[in-house]
Amino acid sequence: MHKFWGTFFLLVLLISCKQESQISTDTEITQETLSQVSLPETQFGFTLSDFIIVQDTVRKGDSFGKLMQNNNVDYPKIAKVSEKYRDTFDVRKIRVGTPYLILKANDTLEKAQVFVYQNDLINYTVIDFRDSVNVYKDRREVKYVRREAAGVIESSLSEAILDQGIDYNVTNNLSDIYAWTIDFFRLQKGDKFKVIYNEKYINDTIYAGAEPIEAAYFEHNGTPLYAFAYESDSLKNIVDYFDEEANNLRRTFLRAPVKFSRISSRYNLKRRIRYYGYKVRPHKGTDYAAPVGTPIMATADGTITESTRKGGNGKYVKIRHNGTYSTQYLHMKNQKVKRGEFVRQGDVIGWVGMTGNTGGPHVCYRFWKNGRQVDPFKEKLPAAEPLPEDIRQDYFEYIGPQKSELDCIEFPDNPEVDLITMN
Repeated sequence: MHKFWGTFFLLVLLISCKQESQISTDTEITQETLSQVSLPETQFGFTLSDFIIVQDTVRKGDSFGKLMQNNNVDYPKIAKVSEKYRDTFDVRKIRVGTPYLILKANDTLEKAQVFVYQNDLINYTVIDFRDSVNVYKDRREVKYVRREAAGVIESSLSEAILDQGIDYNVTNNLSDIYAWTIDFFRLQKGDKFKVIYNEKYINDTIYAGAEPIEAAYFEHNGTPLYAFAYESDSLKNIVDYFDEEANNLRRTFLRAPVKFSRISSRYNLKRRIRYYGYKVRPHKGTDYAAPVGTPIMATADGTITESTRKGGNGKYVKIRHNGTYSTQYLHMKNQKVKRGEFVRQGDVIGWVGMTGNTGGPHVCYRFWKNGRQVDPFKEKLPAAEPLPEDIRQDYFEYIGPQKSELDCIEFPDNPEVDLITMN
């Protein structure tokens, strides 16, 4: 998204300029409840009436071999699946809670003939034991429904966004899009957003998640910020987000090394602490409070120069990004990277902990410029390259209808009264 933007509560109004695109979404089906849905006559490419059906989820202590032996599959076939088809279906990685279907022969022996492992709501893996063993992956037929959503930030209530009917992945995607241009730790009451995206449905009714946002609008402190997803051959088929003037919204550095956290202490060279008799004790980092185990991300591409433990810093990682910038991440529970490794922006490099001198779980993020620690929030971080001139005209033609559609979406006049949810 996202447990969204700290503790901000977004009141969300789902509306559409094209009412005909709306369909009922009263029931959101999870993997667990999917296994309880009445089975149609044909599913996963098999006529179910031809078999005895076993429908369940993987339980603690289950293994693929145990499940198959309990359903009368010969050991040589089980071994063949685990040895020959590991790239397609790794029997060691079946997950507790994942639904599966066993199609058994409709006779006295009741041997399992087909095992269907439902990787997620859309993708599944079939192990066919009839004749010679055959293992393959497939996916359900998916219907895509265009959605529009608009919201206004009203107050700081904790993590209530998911109760308002906006998909987790949509809110997660939205905050990622604007991660470089908006300080989500300082959102204001009255900030607004709009998004256009596609929802996925199985059999027209089973909700299967949301696609990445196609277009977005965010109004922060009265400043409008458009974002459009765009992919072209000159971008090496990488989707990125650009504004209405073809400027890349991405920056060389992320604003924060953790998601969904809060700043507990800012960079402050004049900090005074009561415990030390109010003497000036400069704080040259930015502290992000987060639960122990929260992933810590590299804020930019770079090479690991230190991954160690030292004094009050505890366990930490330092990254050299280029000849000008380096970043440091302190008080980790554990590091995930070693000295000399190259990491990309957003890669997990460790986890929040309480090692070293710290009164609570957080990561102290330090930002170095030309060998001197500075406040990253006061730095004008370098932007990514804008779109090349030779494809800008195609881009403007592409985003034209999307911008018009965004502008058509209205914000709720009174969110507390007019709130519409998908619950």
